Amino acid sequence: MTQAIEANFDGLVGPTHNYSGLSFGNVASLNNVARPSNPKAAAKQGLTKMKALADMGLVQGVLPPHERPHIPTLRSLGFLGSDAQILADAAKQAPKLLAAVSSASCMWTANAATVSPSGDTKDGRVHFTPANLVNKFHRSIEHTTTSAILKATFNDSKHFAHHPALPSVDHFGDEGAANHTRFCRDYGEQGIEFFVYGTSAFNAAAPRPQKFPARHTLEASQAVARNHGLNPDKVVYAQQNPDAIDAGVFHNDVIAVGNGNVHFYHQDAFLDTLRMREDLLRAWGEQDKPFYLVEVPRDAVAISDCVQSYLFNSQLVQRADGNMTLVVPAEVKENSNVWNYLSHLLQGDTPIKDVKVFDLKQSMSNGGGPACLRLRVALTQEELAAVNPSSLMSDTLFKTLNQWVDKHYRDELHEADLADPQLLMESRRALDELTQILQLGSIYDFQK
Repeated sequence: MTQAIEANFDGLVGPTHNYSGLSFGNVASLNNVARPSNPKAAAKQGLTKMKALADMGLVQGVLPPHERPHIPTLRSLGFLGSDAQILADAAKQAPKLLAAVSSASCMWTANAATVSPSGDTKDGRVHFTPANLVNKFHRSIEHTTTSAILKATFNDSKHFAHHPALPSVDHFGDEGAANHTRFCRDYGEQGIEFFVYGTSAFNAAAPRPQKFPARHTLEASQAVARNHGLNPDKVVYAQQNPDAIDAGVFHNDVIAVGNGNVHFYHQDAFLDTLRMREDLLRAWGEQDKPFYLVEVPRDAVAISDCVQSYLFNSQLVQRADGNMTLVVPAEVKENSNVWNYLSHLLQGDTPIKDVKVFDLKQSMSNGGGPACLRLRVALTQEELAAVNPSSLMSDTLFKTLNQWVDKHYRDELHEADLADPQLLMESRRALDELTQILQLGSIYDFQK
């Protein structure tokens, strides 16, 4: 058996982190529109979580933020002149467009890509497909830079295969790993890749939500599975419950999380729960390790509790003893229904035996919890050795990045500040220095 681990690569919150309410269907994003943000606190909260997981013995990586405001996008949309002139004109003529190209949403790297480990793929390499995120303009401009970052971080064609994003049309709407989970007995063995979708784009009769958009399509998941060379017998597709999407469950990771031999999900997460369970158990087959389907009943925890607390937008990580820890945001402890349920869960017959609580208020206010902030990558020891070592969390990197944040980030940011040319200059200086810290090379437009 090939020995392998699961690494988490978290997105570092960018200097332009703000609350502009850009994500229709994301209740927290809409509820906190126009509030001032604290980019410095946001970045430090994320770093604290990264360091804590590294201290637990897990492999933890760091992915940098994107250049924001993204001047090349504004230029492509007809704004001309100097950078300062472009910002001034955009603020006057199209302030919501300026907010969109200034979003720090790339911090949520669960949406960065879909990753298939080498144990699952036909050619025995780790495959990456950056998500096109076509449903939201502010996210649809991310995949080019995301691809550059992933290639710089996983830069060895012997071990890593990088695909382009799927066509940027609704029919192939791809939200990345937020709608993808991998189950396995051991990380180095062939596992089950579980793709969750909002609707089928080419099937007019397919169920759809009525209030909020179904961001991810079956066709996108099928295309990724083909491109990654996955074994069809080890791929399972399941549709989100449209009513759950309309209740604010914009991604599957808002209402389900899985790892190893555990699938932890809400009773109302899927359109056909029985079929989902049967398909996963069939793909799991006869193994010497049981597969745990941990279903949270609606009578104990309502969907509204899930959306408010982000219970399922948690990280389910494997400990050295084989049991699992659930990494949750502080909002979970503040919701009595959710906290009571978790207290009983820890006493139950599942591998989930511990809960760790983190303050991620800045990210949560924009609708992103612990699971949103990380991209999972299962790696063999040889593959891990091929990863850019400067991207991996350590005591030294944690100290360096905190000092970098203190040097470059603001304590408060309002939407009106996005038009400030000084903010753009501050952000570029910060990112230029960060690429040197992480030894990524020239990955940004302004560096070329």
